[in-house]
This record gives sequence, structure tokens and C-alpha cells, in this order.
Amino acid sequence: MVQLDIVSDPICPWCYIGKTLLNQALEARPNHPFTQVWHPFQLNPDMPAQGVDRREYLETKFGGKENAVKAYAPVVERAEAAGLSINFEGITRTPNTLNAHRLIHWAGIEDRQTPVVMQLFKAYFEDGRDIGDLDVLADVADHVGMDAAVVRKLLLSDADLEDIRARDAQFREMGITGVPTFIVGGQHAVPGCQPAELWVKVIDELSETNNA
Repeated sequence: MVQLDIVSDPICPWCYIGKTLLNQALEARPNHPFTQVWHPFQLNPDMPAQGVDRREYLETKFGGKENAVKAYAPVVERAEAAGLSINFEGITRTPNTLNAHRLIHWAGIEDRQTPVVMQLFKAYFEDGRDIGDLDVLADVADHVGMDAAVVRKLLLSDADLEDIRARDAQFREMGITGVPTFIVGGQHAVPGCQPAELWVKVIDELSETNNA
């Protein structure tokens, strides 16, 4: 097997699109060699713990509503092309994702990382839920078969907070400035939202190498 490390943030639309395109390639090549491992990268590490109003955040970041709409137009276009329906109008808050990353980390212990990540993407981008909210995170955990009560108890503690921050900092020190970033076999970094065709090519090349 080949480890595919995915550096991501669950409020990053390009991460959702990029993972969807990767999924299409994995479905086209069901015998692919990848084992997927998710890693934390906060797009907004200085975000208040309770998050901020989404409209205020976008208009501050992009300098007004019109600029925000323009900035997100390519995202909407790529999402639709990938078969996704992102409901940006339904998102009312931009959360701090530190707790979401803690949940993803704990999901890895139970081999449920990818299902949790996909549920977080769906909750945020399609259902407009605040994935900084502990009840929402516990519900996501429950949805994939984790113990919601245990997760909620952990979220109320400081468990693994510093570990997540340290891992985030480590990727920045490695030179990663944006997500998604995919690292194939611990060696080759594939930055950004890549088409399914590229992933099919990568899988085929890895399969040829392994069978040589």
C-alpha cells in the first residue's frame, strides 16, 4: 500500500472539491494502492473560538460583497463540474476548525477519518451547519459510528489541542501555504485541486511500479 497524506481544512471548498475528484479516480480504480491519512491545517488559525459571522468575514477578507462573490465564482464553477452542490448562501458562520481537526484526529484511531471528513464537508458546505459547534461535531461523530458522548467529553477537555497546533505548524514549516496538499508515499507533494484524470494516471503509474 502507498500512504496518501492529505493536508486539509474542512472549511476549505477546494479541499472538498479536490477530495471529490480524488474519489472519482478511486472509484475508477478500485484496486488503487492508497491508504488515506488526514492532517490538520487551519486556514484561519487566529479565528475566535466561537467563529465569526460569515458575511462579515467574507466582506472583510475580500473588501465587500461584490468582490467576495467574484472570488467564489470559480469555486462554484469547479464544484458544479465535480458534481457537488455547495450552498454558500446557507453558511451563516465561519468557524474555528481546531475542534473539527481534533475530531478528525480521533477518528483516525478508529479508522474512520475519511467518513468523518466527508461528513464535515457535507455538514458545512451542503447543510450550512456550524462545524465549530460541539453538538454538531458530536452529531457528525455519531453519524459515522463513533461514541458521541465520549467525543463530546473529549471536546470539552484540552485533549490533543497542542498536538493539532504543533502538526499544523509543522506543515507550515515544510513550506505548505495552502490546502489541499496531497503527499504521495511521503515523497511527492501534489498541491491543489487536481482533476480525476491526474489521479488515475498517478494510480496507474504506482501500480505499474509495484508490479514491475
